[in-house]
Amino acid sequence: MDSSKQITLAEFLSQHTHQAELVRDAGHDRLECYACGHRCKIGKGKEGICHVRFNRDGKLHAPWGYVAGLHLDPIEKKPFFHAMPGSFAMSFGMLGCDFHCSYCQNWLSSQVLRDPDAVSLPEFVTPEDIVMLAHKRGAKIITSTYNEPLITSEWAVEVFKIAKRYGLLTSYVSNGNGTPEVLEYLRPWLDMFKVDLKCYNDRNYRKLGGVLKNVLDTIRALFEKKFWVEVVTLVVPGFNDSEGELKEIADFLVSVSRDIPWHVTAFHSDYKMAEVRNTPQQKLLRAAEIGLEAGLHFVYAGNLPGNVRRYENTYCPACGDLLVERQGYKIIGSMLQEGICPKCSAQIPGIWKLPKS
Repeated sequence: MDSSKQITLAEFLSQHTHQAELVRDAGHDRLECYACGHRCKIGKGKEGICHVRFNRDGKLHAPWGYVAGLHLDPIEKKPFFHAMPGSFAMSFGMLGCDFHCSYCQNWLSSQVLRDPDAVSLPEFVTPEDIVMLAHKRGAKIITSTYNEPLITSEWAVEVFKIAKRYGLLTSYVSNGNGTPEVLEYLRPWLDMFKVDLKCYNDRNYRKLGGVLKNVLDTIRALFEKKFWVEVVTLVVPGFNDSEGELKEIADFLVSVSRDIPWHVTAFHSDYKMAEVRNTPQQKLLRAAEIGLEAGLHFVYAGNLPGNVRRYENTYCPACGDLLVERQGYKIIGSMLQEGICPKCSAQIPGIWKLPKS
């Protein structure tokens, strides 16, 4: 992207903002933003770590009124495996992120304000446009994704308020770098939260731009506040793939709830980590085994469709019966009736029917 395009993008983003709600006075002409765990204290004319929330004349401004991506996706792609299997989600994203992961698969939108090679052109929309498109295309879920949704939560809530009028479920696909305040703000309007738990090593987390404790605290808080939570760990060779670290992740999730689905997914060389090899099949299978050995009831292996044995399917933890059979994002068969195992009548945790509008 040349300098003229960067200026045009900056101008567009500065015009498409709304006064932020996730903010408090920090004194000394600074504003504390608590949309994410960084809690940036932003002076006049400055911006936060995300580059999309900024202090203009003593007021915090947040992104508003555009999308940089708008697509209909299988809900299994998010991935949510315990939420309306076989349904579609209308996925929307904006620009920016509070992390800078070198293997980001959505870097064209998330890193566009940091990386001159990232190009993602935004398009003006209204919240009604997004919801009406979802309704027209038969989507049952609206998902804020592609960039980090926490930093654009005011916009997401505006979309979700309308989605709720139409009886749609709402979800976030997030890095989990939250705060108690933003979760409280989201709770009336957000049903489901997918968290990327990237590793269990704080030093490595800081290399990505985060803090491990913030993400762990967010996962605990999400469960306590009764969001539906699923957790994903991208297994990256040489970064987080040791058996010891994978076990630490699994043990942590067990300490929150054995019913949290854990997705271990295969890394594919991308962005600034093109030299790192892809995750071997056996490594991914071993990661899934570690999750079951730790005591998790639902462990899934992703990004290698058809090559991960039983780990694409959902089984009843009480009787072991096959409940949902998958290959990749495709549902081969589902025996669940509103979340009840037909063999032993056990209740399977998840969201299996739409809320009443």
